[in-house]
Amino acid sequence: MTIDKNHVVALQYTLNQIEENGEKTFVEQTTADQPFTFLYGVGMMLPKFEEQLLGMVAGDKKSFTIVPADGYGDRDDNAKTELPVEMFEESGMPPIGAILPLQDGQGNHVNAMVLEITPEFVVVDLNHPMAGKTLHFDLEVQSTRPATEEELDHGHAHGIDGHEAH
Repeated sequence: MTIDKNHVVALQYTLNQIEENGEKTFVEQTTADQPFTFLYGVGMMLPKFEEQLLGMVAGDKKSFTIVPADGYGDRDDNAKTELPVEMFEESGMPPIGAILPLQDGQGNHVNAMVLEITPEFVVVDLNHPMAGKTLHFDLEVQSTRPATEEELDHGHAHGIDGHEAH
């Protein structure tokens, strides 16, 4: 079956970032035993990532690169904010480097990384961790199938066979 909109896709991949000198730095990898499974064509993935998969079938392999403009954008050195330390009275002060789940004024979920802690503020970076990175994928499609009505209603895949609980 060919990958198309509203299909559940299971694939294994290796993700490297391409450094300025052209060298690859390992980021993450999935395996055949634990593939990455997602609902194709509903806006869950980077558009350029999905574009590369369109028309592939189980067993197909592909390597491709996504530049920052087509991925998570360029880093914005001004995308920092100060959170008052009072926000952390109950949960405790996060360590530097911790990822904090936040919500913006429009209700969008944003992960922020703690950069600095002062007596008054916790300074966080609001850039996506992959912002400014050139991403290189080596992948193999394991399977693809039409999504179930329940998966379409929920807006996400329920595993390779459609029966994974959440």
